[in-house]
Amino acid sequence: MAKSFLPTIFEHPYEIDPKYGKSVAYFCMEYAIDNSFKIYSGGLGYLAGSHMRSAYDLRQNLVGVGILWSYGYYNQIRAEDGSMATQYMRKNYPFLEDHNIKFLIHVCGSPVWVKAYFLNPETFGTAPMFFLSTDLEENDEESRNISRRLYDANGFTRIAQYVLLGKGGARLFDELGIEPEIYHLNEAHGLAAAFHVLAKTGSVEEVRKRFVFTTHTPEEAGNEKMDVNTMNTFSFFDGLSMEQVRAAVGLTDNTFNYTLAALRLSHIANGVSKLHGEVSRQMWKDYEGICPITHITNAQNQKYWQDPELAEAFHARNKEAFIRRKRALKKALFRIVGEQTGRVFDPNCLTIVWARRFAAYKRPDLVTGNPTMFERMLQRTNYPVQFIWAGKPYPMDHGAIEIFNRLNDMTAKYPRSAVLTGYELGLSRYLKNGSDVWLNNPVVTREASGTSGMSAAMNGSISVSTNDGWICEFAKDGENCFVIPEASPRLSPEARDRSDRDNFYNILDDKILPLYYDHNDKWMDIVFNAMTDIYPEFDSDRMADEYYTKMYNS
Repeated sequence: MAKSFLPTIFEHPYEIDPKYGKSVAYFCMEYAIDNSFKIYSGGLGYLAGSHMRSAYDLRQNLVGVGILWSYGYYNQIRAEDGSMATQYMRKNYPFLEDHNIKFLIHVCGSPVWVKAYFLNPETFGTAPMFFLSTDLEENDEESRNISRRLYDANGFTRIAQYVLLGKGGARLFDELGIEPEIYHLNEAHGLAAAFHVLAKTGSVEEVRKRFVFTTHTPEEAGNEKMDVNTMNTFSFFDGLSMEQVRAAVGLTDNTFNYTLAALRLSHIANGVSKLHGEVSRQMWKDYEGICPITHITNAQNQKYWQDPELAEAFHARNKEAFIRRKRALKKALFRIVGEQTGRVFDPNCLTIVWARRFAAYKRPDLVTGNPTMFERMLQRTNYPVQFIWAGKPYPMDHGAIEIFNRLNDMTAKYPRSAVLTGYELGLSRYLKNGSDVWLNNPVVTREASGTSGMSAAMNGSISVSTNDGWICEFAKDGENCFVIPEASPRLSPEARDRSDRDNFYNILDDKILPLYYDHNDKWMDIVFNAMTDIYPEFDSDRMADEYYTKMYNS
């Protein structure tokens, strides 16, 4: 058997499976590992958390590197008038181990102390992980602030955070006296690690040999750009001259594109679904010097997400037992609805959930665009429907916050609707366990993967989705999900939204409601078909295996 590449005190608690023997350092800004460990914001973190769990289950020679966010992302609460408010509270995590690993990095030319805390693999069943902090007494206030808030609204602070993750993570391995064979950048936030390795080796080819890169979004905001001279001021390039930096990433002006640089400093990259791989290759095809872009479809960890009693009833093909358990899970979800909103939901009523990060392209308010149809849905006496929204906008995304607040105000008129706050792992589990329908309606090609529907399907919630992201690889329309027909790309945004909205209501009225209420046995066939098709293709064990076979060993 292969052995852990970590020092004894931190080594993997299992014998490494030889096919996963290459040593890998996985860099990510956020990880959704446990509801008690609030260092994540959304989909990127959920994906990374499932990856770390599967790395443990498959006995891989992989270690995760992240940042210990003292205040996390933010606590989503309500103001006195019911609108969304953000709250920042210092967190404490006694389960992290402090082995007094401290070292200096330079940020803006000044020395900053970094401490690395260790997450023992046995704590949550993950690969070994290290979390970096600058929120230390040895540092001044500005330096301490670097690791306080995930995705800080201040753009300059975010550069410092990227320096901490990338250069700090690479320096950690120097401090431990080890050299990973592969550096995996899960998004480009950790790119400073590549410049640290370049400064050490003096070879761009050596950097490319060691680095792989995962891009997660076609959205402009997710592919950040920054003035290269500003980045140099922040010590992003670890002492390399500007000539060396420009030569390494093929920079001909002063605009440094993180994603493009990562594509030029890696030997292979991937999109996070088959469609996203195609979109990514199209996006970057005119740029010289980039690495090949394949795809590895995102996935979620079934062992973590699936309710055991639902799974037992499913494997026994016992529809009655499944329905009983689903009703109990709905009651548990509806207790939260009642606590937050004062509404009393009915566990026998079809319940639709829209829950993910609030962003305009995900169209959380799509179904409300036709007030007549929306009101009819929520006020009908035959075939009643309940609707729940949940999700966190970025704290400075005022447009998304306005949508959240508008929906919250709108639900005051409709007792069968609710907007919930605090969409984290715990609430996410309740929603996926307790929903009957999981609605996903992004603008097509703009959702790279969108994995929330996977863990919903694991718990008997049927996806109704536009044909985007992972759904393109999963969907058997009418058999394991319902696909909203794709609108013509020639339509205006308003006409496209109207088409998608009308098609959603047609599917609801003509297919979903009659099946759920009048032909429940056939509804359960669709539920069981989805649960059959979701595993193993959309389980993170498949994904973690593919990263070795398609990326790390390439």
